[in-house]
Amino acid sequence: MLTIKHHGAVQGVTGSCHELFIDHHQSILIDCGLFQGAETSGSGAGANRLEIDFDLSAVQALLVTHVHIDHVGRLPYLLAAGFHGPIYCSKPSAELLPLVIEDALKVGVTRNASIIRACLTRLASQIVPMDYGEWIKIPLTRGQSTQVQLKLYQAGHILGSAYGVFRVKSPAIKASGRRYHDVLFSGDLGAPYSPLLNAPKSPYRADQVVIESTYGDRNHENRSLRRRNLQQSIERALSDAGTVLIPAFSIGRTQELLYELEHIIHQNTSKTISHTRSGKSIRWEDIDIIIDSPLASKFTEVYKSLKDYWDKEAKVRVKAGRHPLSFEQVTTIDSHENHLQTVDYLKRQTRPAIVIAASGMCAGGRMVNYLKALLGDARNDVLFVGYQAAGTPGRDILRYHDKAGGYVIFDGVKYPIQAQVKQISGYSAHAGQKDLIHFIKRMRVKPQKVHIIHGDDTAKARLKMLLEEMYPEMKLVIPSE
Repeated sequence: MLTIKHHGAVQGVTGSCHELFIDHHQSILIDCGLFQGAETSGSGAGANRLEIDFDLSAVQALLVTHVHIDHVGRLPYLLAAGFHGPIYCSKPSAELLPLVIEDALKVGVTRNASIIRACLTRLASQIVPMDYGEWIKIPLTRGQSTQVQLKLYQAGHILGSAYGVFRVKSPAIKASGRRYHDVLFSGDLGAPYSPLLNAPKSPYRADQVVIESTYGDRNHENRSLRRRNLQQSIERALSDAGTVLIPAFSIGRTQELLYELEHIIHQNTSKTISHTRSGKSIRWEDIDIIIDSPLASKFTEVYKSLKDYWDKEAKVRVKAGRHPLSFEQVTTIDSHENHLQTVDYLKRQTRPAIVIAASGMCAGGRMVNYLKALLGDARNDVLFVGYQAAGTPGRDILRYHDKAGGYVIFDGVKYPIQAQVKQISGYSAHAGQKDLIHFIKRMRVKPQKVHIIHGDDTAKARLKMLLEEMYPEMKLVIPSE
């Protein structure tokens, strides 16, 4: 009998980890992510919820849907706990995953080069890169009466992201009169028309679906509106010669923002958006765009090398001689020394600039130093373009910026919020409510059962209610564990 256990992304949106039991003795793990924000304080898995606190004896293989840290951050601990099975992922994810794990080890585990090298060598030996749209057989070690195949489909969340369909054939399924049972794990689904990425398409059928619900209670603006909102927000923010801080994840969001900014500059090259104290006009083509993240720089290089996976629009721009991810206004900050110098310079300068730095929820990374230095100046702006989980500094900045005496705490110190703060939800890499519903709706053969995970309580409840209204015969569950 097929059963599913959820080891993360049940009480919130981080720590994605799910286990599909093929029978009582064999299972497949889907993702093994890090808990973040308020979700790190839950019970189990140690103080930071890093260690693997569930039995691995049945696990035959791991599917990585994509390489965001909340889906792969506990992978080193999984290897340390004795997992030696194959790690399936898309070919782009196979190139990106070692970069993510190396950074995660350096930041959260150790800077010992030999330990990091050993972990990456072990990881490389277990990765099995897959093409989209092709079935592969997953080897099982305990009996041949059950067979499992896996197919990946583009999920449109970040480059390499995938949702996976497991096709299970067993005597029990055959006895019920069916040839197989298809179980779909969505990973994180992307919004349609995301920059660079092909939109996710629903499969023909699925018997059982495990679906994310990050934005199960709301929708996003369309592409043209959100690009216009981005341009208008930046122009308004830069009009007083301040700095616009955009917290963004190093992979996915940073590259999409670069792509959109290149287009805005291409369309508005000579448009004036600010002036220096001496009265000199500052045009879009003059704006400094600072990418302060060595990891983002590495990811961007990999993105550029994987143009075959870009969408049609991006390929057309490249063919026309444009460089969507490496245009002349972009400056990349690599060393920590240059980072500190840039923070100090922006604190003193009066020339407008845009800074994109990690982390996306302001819970660490170089963005924290910018916020410490610039949040107290009303000329500056913080522009959020992604989801801010409960318990993160990003959520606190959004919540308290318009309150009298509002502040955020970094490293035990209160920093007053005088900068302007805005959120553009349309740039979330996650599907909106209608996109999630359409993902189910567009399956020709609808699932009999849907597990709703990876969302706040209100988001999960709202999505469940809407699907119940549309498909009263469908079994919809919100797992509690």
